[in-house]
This record gives sequence, C-alpha cells and structure tokens, in this order.
Amino acid sequence: MNFDYDLLVIGAGPGGIAAAERAANYGAKVAIAEQDRVGGTCVVHGCIPEKLMTYAASFSEVFRNADEYGWGQVKEDFNWHQFMKARNNDIDHLVEVHTNHLREAGVELIHGRAKFWDANTVFVEGKHYTARKILIAVGGKSVKPEIPGIESAISSKELLTLERQPKHLAIVGSNHIAVKLAGIINGLISKVTLIVPEADILPDVDEEIRTTIREQMKQLGVRFYRNSKVEKIKKQSDHLSLKLSQIRQLESVETIVFITERVANLDGLDLDRANVETDNGAIVTDEYARTSQEHIFAIGDCTPKPHWTPVAIAAGRAFADTEFGNKTRAVDYNNIPYVISSQPEAATVGLNQSLAEEKYDNVRCYSKKFQPLYNLMAESKQKTLLKLVVEGESERVVGAHMVGDYAAEIIQIIALAIRSGVTKRDFDRTIGIHPSIGEEFFAIS
Repeated sequence: MNFDYDLLVIGAGPGGIAAAERAANYGAKVAIAEQDRVGGTCVVHGCIPEKLMTYAASFSEVFRNADEYGWGQVKEDFNWHQFMKARNNDIDHLVEVHTNHLREAGVELIHGRAKFWDANTVFVEGKHYTARKILIAVGGKSVKPEIPGIESAISSKELLTLERQPKHLAIVGSNHIAVKLAGIINGLISKVTLIVPEADILPDVDEEIRTTIREQMKQLGVRFYRNSKVEKIKKQSDHLSLKLSQIRQLESVETIVFITERVANLDGLDLDRANVETDNGAIVTDEYARTSQEHIFAIGDCTPKPHWTPVAIAAGRAFADTEFGNKTRAVDYNNIPYVISSQPEAATVGLNQSLAEEKYDNVRCYSKKFQPLYNLMAESKQKTLLKLVVEGESERVVGAHMVGDYAAEIIQIIALAIRSGVTKRDFDRTIGIHPSIGEEFFAIS
C-alpha cells in the first residue's frame, strides 16, 4: 500500500515536534496535525507563560529588599495588562520559531482536529491522510469536578489568559501546578487562598521539603485551607461565595481555579477505529512507545509516563531514533529531576525519604537549613533547605532535594551525579565555589 507519509504525528507539542523534526532529519516524509497553535500546552498554555509570570512575580521580592541594598523604597505597582501584552508577544514569537523549525525540517503542518478513520488513516478537516506509522502526542487536559456552581470556575489554562488581574484568587489543588500558580499570583500582589483537598500540598514530595514550602509561602501571604474540599460555588453580584467542607464559608473570592486533575486528551480521537488500547483513561505503550497496534505509537501526557515536557521530548527523539534512525533505544524514566516553580522555588530528583526507607534497610538523610547571604542584608528572612537521601551501606546518594533560589539549576546538575552513582563521600570531598548556595551541598551533615 502506498501511504501519504512515512510518519503522521497528532499533536504539535514539545514531544510531537521533537519526534517530527528528528524523523524528517532521517529522511522520512513527515506531517504533523495540530488543532491549536504549534508548541502545545507547554509553549502556549503552560510552562512558558507560567515561567514568564514567575519572573514577573519575582520582582516583588526584589523590590521588597531594595531599600536594604541602598536603592530606596520601590513602589510596587504591577501592570497586568502591560505584562500580558508583552508575554503574549513572546509566546507568538516562540510559536513562530517552532513553526519555522518544522518547515525547515521539511515537516508538513496540517491545521485542524485529527481523528482516526482506521488504523492507517487520520481524518482532519474533511480530508483523509494515510501514514505508515502514526505517533499520538496529544497531551493532557484539565478536568473540573461536578459540583453546584462549577460553571463559575476556571482552569489553569484560562487563568493564564485572564484580561484582568484577580484581586482575590482561590486555587483548588495540591499538586506542583497549583502550588506554583499560588506563589506566582501572590507575588503579583493579589490575595491568594490555596484550598488543599489532601492533608498537605505536594503529597508526593519529601515531607521536609513540602513543609518548608508551605511555611514560607504562608510567610509571603498565601492563605491555606488543608483537608478542605469545595462543595458549592455561589455567584454573588460582584464575587463568589465558596462552601467548603468542615462547615467553612469563604467569601469575597473574585476567581476560583481548579487544578486538581489532568487526564489524557483523548476525546474525539476515535481510538476504537484503530483498535488502540487504553487503560484508566491513558494510552497503553511499551518501553519503545508502541501501542497495541504495532505501527501506532504514543508519547507524553496522553500516556501513563511522567508528565514533564523534557520527558515528552526525550520520548519523541527516542521514538524517531528507533523507528527511523536504526538506533533502537528506550527512555530511562528513573531519576528525572523536576522543579516546583513556587515562591520559594524548589526542585527534587530521585527518592524522597519515605520512599527510600521503603526500598532500603538502611537510609541516612542529611539536611541543612540556612539563611543565604542575600537575605542577611535583605528584609526577607526566608531560608534555604538542602537535603540528601543516602543508602546507608553504600553511601550512594539516591535523592536530592532543595528549597531556595536557583534550586532548579543546582538540582538538575546533581541529577547527573546521581545517575552516575555519586556517593556522600564524593560530596564531602568536593570543594565548592564560594560564596554560593550550591557549595553548601558539599558541607551538608
């Protein structure tokens, strides 16, 4: 059978783009279908706009400390409209850059919503396209609970496109996205209430880390309701009234956003027409991203694999190498570092203390909390926390965690060391750069 393409990718997010460009570089004839803008959730609705907002929010902390450093009092006057205009221009630029990269690689861009017609055919905007191999990279989407008044709530995607800055924002959720956005909006001088359905924020993160994040966010002004669920939302004339569990009432909320659940974005794909197997709402794949159909593959947030942009990119490139580059390889999903872009910033890699204690008979933890040099003069008194989790017999470091400035930059380098089998003795023997925050990992006890 003659096919229109060697590869058709559904979804032009980071993973789909990475796979399409690499496959095209191997000489494959490639097309990519996207119903939204090139770049996917990360570039358009997630990581990039969130990070730009994090930068904007960080100025409030700088301004707060400017007087102690001789700059005098700086007026805190954030202009939401001005920032959003500049941010949107940058996102437009990134979309254009990714689109041009696809074109330069020879990838054909098909605009529209794609769905399966059969196992080798995809239907987009009234046209059929056939392909020898098909890669599904459609990402995930937010889901809101079915409660009275839920039509008055928004998702994180909508929060990032609000035309007006909310005076009082309520965020429902405990995951890293909820915590991150709570810190961001609070840093932009809005009142923020974080409603946590569980006992604490970040339930999968090391306890010492999440406790430190929560306490420091409270110091910065974020209000927490833990073990609380929103049971009802009532729209008043100029605000929302929230009925919380445990007989609590939260008044004068301008905007409420639910960041409690994300699911694979599979609606309308008609996977049954291609006999692609799913489990618990996600596409089942093997270690090489292959689905139940030998020529159909899936990567990223529509699978049960870790939902991080670099993971999707790595999976996309590994798929292209294996299927078109004669370089069979699978992604190693162990020891993937990730950042919690909260205020304060946190990052982690490897096992937290409780998971390490489940896996090993002998675990030692080394932690250090200190005030960084910057804060000695500054008004801010927030502290940095460093923690190493060590397998006691071999002294091999199996986890590293940090709360404080530059956490992401420091932890991702430590991730390389952990993958290489670094030991606590190696840390003790290393001389760091002074004065810096990272050097404290070499003096932790």
